[in-house]
Amino acid sequence: MDIVALGSGNPPLLILELLIRLKVREVMSTHLITATRRDTLRRIQNIMKEMRITGVPIVEHRRLFGLVSIDDIINALENGTIEEPAEKHMSTHMVVLDENMPLSLAISYFRKFSFGRFPVLNKDNEITGILTSRDINVALLHELTLELDRMETRTVTDLKTDDLHMFKVYHVGKYDFENAGKASTDIKRFLKNRGVAASIIRRVAVAAYELEMNQVVHSDGGTITCRIEPAYTEIIAQDTGPGIDNVDEAMKEGITTANEWIQSMGFGAGMGLPNAKRVANEFHIESSREEGTKVRVLIRLNEQKEGG
Repeated sequence: MDIVALGSGNPPLLILELLIRLKVREVMSTHLITATRRDTLRRIQNIMKEMRITGVPIVEHRRLFGLVSIDDIINALENGTIEEPAEKHMSTHMVVLDENMPLSLAISYFRKFSFGRFPVLNKDNEITGILTSRDINVALLHELTLELDRMETRTVTDLKTDDLHMFKVYHVGKYDFENAGKASTDIKRFLKNRGVAASIIRRVAVAAYELEMNQVVHSDGGTITCRIEPAYTEIIAQDTGPGIDNVDEAMKEGITTANEWIQSMGFGAGMGLPNAKRVANEFHIESSREEGTKVRVLIRLNEQKEGG
């Protein structure tokens, strides 16, 4: 399974849902192999050899000071500095992940940077784990196996159309990554409790999540309005600006208007609007500098769609 490929193109909706649902903390390796600033590069080289790893975080009292990679060891061997302490040669300009980040966003780090592993920090900036491509592959294979088992044992339930009504408005804040995804989780739970087919729920959840994240990353804030009726789910994302200059360009996969800071955090991969359109039966977008952006997605609850 190629995680770079998962971060682009059109991955199956089940994979996309897993990438959205899983958090980095659920996938990362928590068995940390670390060294201190005073440890020599020779000792770290031996750690890498013994544990068969290519990078060692430099940590003291759960605080991350740097990272020594296999390239650092090779340079030290060539320059005759292998007996010097790590603090003289470790990399201090590191790219880190937040443990609460959705896996879908963490994967964009592997696409953007050439690193094989990323330190993971909690809200107190303490290191809590390491995420590698192998961790992601193992987690996805495990979750896919569980999902297949659930599909084999799942019994068909009657759709509870009498109770299939909801109208709710969710407020979304600019750069509020901590609360991003709450709307899609709430909507998904509502549909699941009423017996809606899993393939339909998956499409609704993907659309809601992508539109919500689009507002968090690109807008000054806005609302996600969800209307559920027996025949359809309608999601309207309305933000307060700044608007999209070229809507046709924004609908192309991989095109993003996220600023450099957002992209450095792994957000703004340019797949949000294309993914929302892909799962929709009806999709409409309008945008202006004066009124912001409005996106309407409609998904019929009794109709399958290719790729769902």
